Amino acid sequence: MKAFLALGLVMLLLGVLSLFVPIPRSEREGFKVGGLSIGVETRHDERVSPIIGGVLILSGMGLLIAGKRRST
Repeated sequence: MKAFLALGLVMLLLGVLSLFVPIPRSEREGFKVGGLSIGVETRHDERVSPIIGGVLILSGMGLLIAGKRRST
């Protein structure tokens, strides 16, 4: 079935990308009084856990195999 193949390919790509591409996150701490604002903004680049990336890769491969078996 083509839906399994497409979903498997998307999950496989997301799993591989999650191992290499960090997710940016920013935090702002400080206070604001009237029109005056004093604070610090920090930026963090966080990666997804390798376990989650591995699960995405394995499930994507499983869906690709299941989709290929159903289509033949």
